[in-house]
Amino acid sequence: MRHDIQANERSYTTKEVAEEVGIATPTVRKYGQILERNGYEFFKDRDRRIFVQTDIDALVAIRDTDKPLDEIAKDLVADQKERLANYQTTDVAIPDTYNNLPQDPTQLKESIMFLAKELAATREANMELAQGMANLKSTVSQLQQDHHVISSAIGNSSQKTQSNIQKLTNQQKEHYESLLEQEKEKSDMLHKELQAIREQQEKEWRSQNEFNERLEMAVQKQKPKGAIGKLVSLFQK
Repeated sequence: MRHDIQANERSYTTKEVAEEVGIATPTVRKYGQILERNGYEFFKDRDRRIFVQTDIDALVAIRDTDKPLDEIAKDLVADQKERLANYQTTDVAIPDTYNNLPQDPTQLKESIMFLAKELAATREANMELAQGMANLKSTVSQLQQDHHVISSAIGNSSQKTQSNIQKLTNQQKEHYESLLEQEKEKSDMLHKELQAIREQQEKEWRSQNEFNERLEMAVQKQKPKGAIGKLVSLFQK
């Protein structure tokens, strides 16, 4: 049976261990089951595990290992067995204060006065400690509020940045679409101008062909000696 707890050693619950080690409560239970499966011993209150500092160190080792969990668990069990084998309990010597009490009433009164002063000093120290704890809680509460404010500010800043990025993206898209529409209009106008030029050229070619055809017909109808006169009369029309 495990017997290596130290005098005044603090014990931890599963939830406290989870906060101390920085893992989830179900993960603490999982690591505990793996350790027990390989022979590790925990202090227990019925079925509830009670953790001490050496147990926390074991959980940290499992959390940070790159080895298979059962392998590191076996190493931790071996370390625990060696530690328990070398552990020796030490009896606390309790002085026989009754026999050492002063018999002189004056000395007894002085001893009582001394104890009363020590008790008062202890109470004062406890009050200062309680006040310090209250101040610490207040500081922690203020830090939590500051953290919330900072987190909110970061969130709002992130939303504004995202909104500005989206706005710039939309503006660029609209500008690009506007330029594209302008280029399309220019292209359509150029196409129309080219079409008009082609139509004008075709009209001129048809007119020239008709003229050439009339000229050729006139030449063919006239005799050779009167051809020049007919050609001149054709140009005069």
